[in-house]
Amino acid sequence: MSEDVAMTGIVDQAADAAEDSALPLAAPSSIPAAELEQLTADIIAALKTVYDPEIPADIYELGLIYKIDVDDDRNIAIDMTLTAPGCPVAGEMPGWVENAVGAIPGVGRVDVTMTFDPPWSQDRMSDEARVALDWY
Repeated sequence: MSEDVAMTGIVDQAADAAEDSALPLAAPSSIPAAELEQLTADIIAALKTVYDPEIPADIYELGLIYKIDVDDDRNIAIDMTLTAPGCPVAGEMPGWVENAVGAIPGVGRVDVTMTFDPPWSQDRMSDEARVALDWY
């Protein structure tokens, strides 16, 4: 995963933020820590099922996810981007993300916001995506 995905509302993200100053400190959550940890893992797993149809890598490893926010009612807000503003699936991909994350048991509303600030670059890709795509 790209090291600068902001995960807010996630209790144990505060420790990660202390190690990586690119991540904001998480807001306290009323969701029990173990449940929040599992929900976070489930969200990431769901995001890894969504692929950019032009690039054989999932959107999470490509670094297209900029922010994931979980509120106390288990509503999820996701800020994401595309590899290029003119991507042919620009109108469809947010729906794919919403459907994938929305299928997780216990999740409330899922809102996906598309942003191009900052623009995506290959620097956002994880090592896993770089290996899969042979992009070094």
